[in-house]
Order: sequence, then C-alpha cells, then structure tokens
Amino acid sequence: MSNSQNKKLVVKSTTDNLIKIRDFIKDSAASSGLKEDAIGKIILAVDEACTNIIKHAYKYSVDGEINVAVKSDKLKFTIQITDSGNHFDPENIPEPDIQKYHKQKKGGGLGMFLMKKLMDEVSYKNLTNNRNQVTLIKYIS
Repeated sequence: MSNSQNKKLVVKSTTDNLIKIRDFIKDSAASSGLKEDAIGKIILAVDEACTNIIKHAYKYSVDGEINVAVKSDKLKFTIQITDSGNHFDPENIPEPDIQKYHKQKKGGGLGMFLMKKLMDEVSYKNLTNNRNQVTLIKYIS
C-alpha cells in the first residue's frame, strides 16, 4: 500500500478561503496516515502561513493567488505554499520574547515562531518571477 500523494489547491487570497485550505490539508494529512494531533498542528501552521500571505504579501488584496501543494511519502508530509506577493525575509523577524509578548497581550506576530514550533522543518525562499515559497514539513512516525 502506497501512502504517497501529490495534490494541489489554488485559491484567491481571501480569508474566506482559509477554510478551503484547512479542509484540503486535513484530508491530505489524514490520507497520509498522520495522527490527529499532528494534523491539528499542521493545519494551524498552514493557516498561519496563509494568513501571513494574505496580510503581508498581498496586503489584503483579493486578487492574489495562494498555491498549496502537498506531497507525502512514507517518511514525511510536505506542504509548499507559493504566492506572488511582496517578498519577506524571515531573517528580519526577531525571535519573540514570549514573556514580554504575554505581558503586552498583543495578537499576531508569532507566525514564523509558531510554525517552527508546530512543524519539524520550516523553510522560506524567494523564487524567480517574484514568487515566494514556504515549505512546511512534518515527519510521519
């Protein structure tokens, strides 16, 4: 039995589409044999990544596209999220001071930090044609 798969979803950059993305990820992760708690973490990380794209890369423009590609094999579940919005340099994002963050009670800004906590690997790169790509990987144990 092969658990490998290769699927794609393309949606416009609206927060209304986050539910479509979540369902797509949930179904794909479940059919890869991931456990429920791992699936929950993946959905949260992907949601965070896509929210960042909508907010920062596309500045809430609904004309942008978010491409979500899922690949899996026996060892890992990989999500690649690609957009053509503004570039982002994760190196410019400081590690948050969680204590200070809680005191300030501000929302947002924990995206990259959260994604790294939830996933086994997170990488970000600028592709040609002004595209950005976030890769999120969860190992299948």
